[in-house]
Amino acid sequence: MRLNCNRPVASTLPATSNPTNHYRTIWISDVHLGTAGCKATFLLDFLKYNESDTLYLVGDIIDGWQLRKGWSWRQSHNDVVQKILRKARKGTRVVYIPGNHDEFAREYVEHQFGGIEVVYEATHLTATGRKLLITHGDLFDGVIQHAKWIAYLGDSLYTFVLALNHWFNRARVKLGLDYWSLSQYLKHKVKNAVGFISDFEHALVNEARRRGYDGVVCGHIHKAEIREVDGILYCNDGDWVESLTALVEDHAGALSIIEWNTLQDPSPLEVDQEPALA
Repeated sequence: MRLNCNRPVASTLPATSNPTNHYRTIWISDVHLGTAGCKATFLLDFLKYNESDTLYLVGDIIDGWQLRKGWSWRQSHNDVVQKILRKARKGTRVVYIPGNHDEFAREYVEHQFGGIEVVYEATHLTATGRKLLITHGDLFDGVIQHAKWIAYLGDSLYTFVLALNHWFNRARVKLGLDYWSLSQYLKHKVKNAVGFISDFEHALVNEARRRGYDGVVCGHIHKAEIREVDGILYCNDGDWVESLTALVEDHAGALSIIEWNTLQDPSPLEVDQEPALA
């Protein structure tokens, strides 16, 4: 769907079995490496088949909250880190904007590690000249800012729901079906969750407008989206524990959401089979 004749296309694209795609920009967030719910194998597959001039890591890449309770780190999680570092070495500009689950990395803002830039937030200029604010989004979540203990409790409940999602999708694989997020379906059926998402979107849009941006790109709420909100472009790149999505910009400036819920090269990759409550 074209937003208007002077603005980029906003659409959702399926995974492709074509050779490697090359984009101007890719945004990913909410990977949650170190947790049982992380779909690192799918992300590794995505990174293998999709290159970009710039790669934004929009927060919650590593789950520091989970580190306090226990660590679930498979080889595929390490492979994701190595793949991103390899992209940086080969010339991809990689920009890391920490979120609330990896807030420890905010202590290293304005530093580089392995060619990866760590910044508090970023400004991105699209090929069509639109100025976008890039931020994880937790700073606009009232629960995170003012009642973090509730966020910790919710995180524990969310981990349980992801465990159900894990076993649900193992059953789907045995039936020959593609990945489908039971946890995402349940979350977005809850009325309060829908209201929270709407408030979150408007808070980010208002901040972008106040600061003179044409739009905003964020993560945090695990709901991929591209749409106009009160004349400001709102983009959320989704996550890699539920929706398995990334936001991409092609070289003409068109923005799209890619859903990567089918492995393009499953033969050499071991699909993550972590214990549900590891």
